[in-house]
Amino acid sequence: MALRNHSTVTEFILMGLSADPHIEALLFVLFLVIYLLTLMGNLMLLLVIRADSHLHTPMYFFLSHLSFLDLCFSSVTVPKLLVDLLSEKKTISVQGCLAQVFFVFFTAGTEACLLSVMAYDRYAAICHPLLYAQVMSHQLCVRLVLVSWGLASLNAFIIVLLAINLDFCENQTIHHYTCELPALFPLSCSDTSFSNNILLICSLLHGLGTFLPIFISYAHIIATILSISSTTGRSKAFSTCSSHLIAVILFFGSGFLCYLLPPSGSSLDLLLFLQYSMVTPILNPLIYSLKNKEVKAAVKRTLEKYLIF
Repeated sequence: MALRNHSTVTEFILMGLSADPHIEALLFVLFLVIYLLTLMGNLMLLLVIRADSHLHTPMYFFLSHLSFLDLCFSSVTVPKLLVDLLSEKKTISVQGCLAQVFFVFFTAGTEACLLSVMAYDRYAAICHPLLYAQVMSHQLCVRLVLVSWGLASLNAFIIVLLAINLDFCENQTIHHYTCELPALFPLSCSDTSFSNNILLICSLLHGLGTFLPIFISYAHIIATILSISSTTGRSKAFSTCSSHLIAVILFFGSGFLCYLLPPSGSSLDLLLFLQYSMVTPILNPLIYSLKNKEVKAAVKRTLEKYLIF
């Protein structure tokens, strides 16, 4: 994959998070711990869902894919960041930069689709409990996951074409710790207004296209919960979707701030993307394990099974 022939840039220089070696060393330890915990948490969730037959339901089928995506999403940027924190010269090839752009949008886009699918699953479980098994068949679950991956890959492919068609002449310094497409636009010596507009349209279409089904599903869910007469029934119904709702707020809240607000070039942009790409993937397994009695019980059964073995 290469840029136009008259582009003279073969690599980019990443500014990183700090120029102070002592701060970089502290950040390396912090981010390494976060990354290892992200790997352990999501791998544990994948193992428990696979090993425990009680979790072989549509909700946990989607959750296993969400955990796998969190592993991939975090691995797109964090390992390179860890290497750069220990390196004096922080560079990335043009091909590596374009690959990062693609896989960030691909994994994040698939996760957005999957959260939307999980909202529909919660809607079917709470609003139509008697028809749930019939509506959320295994075939439909597989199709919904495949559609999520397909739509996200199409969106990521369109977006990476924007980066391929940019012309870079002299400026090689990216004011970011990773290859973010908005951070590449100021480096281009060609007109980026069209690319900016396409990026905004793609982000809006994909973001709102996945968020609106969540909003509609939860509007029906809340109406159904409020119609339940007993307090215990309302609490039980809400507890089945509270973990997913928290994950949606964290992911879409930080995602909209990262891609729909104009880049300011300040440290706030870096903090927002750090939260989006590093904190959210580690919080999802914690949210689903700490707030979900079924997952906690499954973790206990799995540990007992393997410890006894």
